[in-house]
Amino acid sequence: MSNRIGWALIGASTIADEWMVNAIRSQDGAIVAVVSGSEARARQFADRHRIPSATSELGQVLGRADVQAVYISSTNENHLPQAVAAAASGKHVLCEKPLALSEADAHRMIDACAEKNVVLATNHHLRCAATHRKLRELIQSGAVGKPLFARVFHAVSLPAHLRGWRLHKTDAGGGVVLDISVHDIDTLRFVLDAEPVQVTAMTSSSGMASHGLADGVMGVVRFNNGVLAQIHDAFTVPFAPTGLEVHGTDGSLFARSVMTQRAIGEIELRSAEGSKAIEVEHRDLYATAVAQFHRAVLHGEAPAASGSDGYRSLVAALAIQRSAASSSHVAIPFPPEL
Repeated sequence: MSNRIGWALIGASTIADEWMVNAIRSQDGAIVAVVSGSEARARQFADRHRIPSATSELGQVLGRADVQAVYISSTNENHLPQAVAAAASGKHVLCEKPLALSEADAHRMIDACAEKNVVLATNHHLRCAATHRKLRELIQSGAVGKPLFARVFHAVSLPAHLRGWRLHKTDAGGGVVLDISVHDIDTLRFVLDAEPVQVTAMTSSSGMASHGLADGVMGVVRFNNGVLAQIHDAFTVPFAPTGLEVHGTDGSLFARSVMTQRAIGEIELRSAEGSKAIEVEHRDLYATAVAQFHRAVLHGEAPAASGSDGYRSLVAALAIQRSAASSSHVAIPFPPEL
């Protein structure tokens, strides 16, 4: 097999425009086609990024021999049929989060890709941040002793150009939980190397979102290693910093400006020895994810975030929604091996 992978973009999205085109090309990936529900939008996107082919016909692209992988960044309700179609055509799949809109649909995606022996990965970019990888390394090395508590600050101001379906379309999986909290869960799973088993949450609708969608959430997540984690996510907060903290028996980690797409952020370790700034070698998060995806396709390695990772973060996010709707604790069944 050649080391050069031919890609088709399914969805002429903002994330593809701002991040993924460059990430794929940085890893010697050839983007040969873009698909959008609007052929005009596909053509505009293709012209802007010098992509040879643009179409609204998914089947046309999936039939191409020069396409080995697809990146799906369409709206969430389209992930399932597009991923299943790609797998049926023998294409490897890198899909945006949330992987699907239900546990059953995510399971179908995993099964479809496994049946055709193609890679399925979830584009949980935050676990590819050098800061979060350093946090995981520090915790596993015993820097904080036994982890006890964690906190995630991920309340931001949703940019004006993204204030569309995320705020107004329930059938597309809009709302803050499936857009932001699902990232928090995956990041905590990765950093703590643990699984969420119970959640308690409350959501708010301040007026930015409509049709009953939440634009803010606070919650507590219990992990199977005993850690309790707080999360605070919002679309409506323009001036708050983002961050992640982990507190243990022997120390505390403070990571600032890390819940972001950009390769930035700082980590401080506080312990009996005092306060210490942790050196971090920043890299492009999306380029890191694509590089690992290429290794998964070419050499059989695991992707940065697998389909199973996407499934597990989705199940926990859906539990957050159920907890808020029912004003109750919601148990998360320990996920099966997928």
